[in-house]
Amino acid sequence: MNQYMVDFFLPPVLNQEFLAKIPAQRDRVNELMRMGRLVSYTLSLDRSKLWAVVRAGSEEEVEALLETFPLADYMEAEIYELFFHNSLSSELPVISLN
Repeated sequence: MNQYMVDFFLPPVLNQEFLAKIPAQRDRVNELMRMGRLVSYTLSLDRSKLWAVVRAGSEEEVEALLETFPLADYMEAEIYELFFHNSLSSELPVISLN
C-alpha cells in the first residue's frame, strides 16, 4: 500500500452542525487507525487545518475513504502521494500480551 498526506482545509467558522459531528468524526478516525488505514491525524492549534497520513492503494481509494468522514462535507482536501513517511510509532515494536 502507498501512503498519502491529506491536507484538509476547515471552515473559518465552526457552526453547531459541524461541532455536533465531531464525536462521530473521532470515532471514525479511531476506527481507521485501528485498521491501520490512518497513520496519523493532526489538528493545527488555530483549528484551521488538519493533516492526515493515509495508507491506500490509490488516490481514488483515499478519496473514497475521506468521504466516510462525518465532517467530509465541511472540509476541502488536497492529497499528495508520499515517497516515505517516518514516525517514531513506526519504529516501535508491537507488544503482545500473550
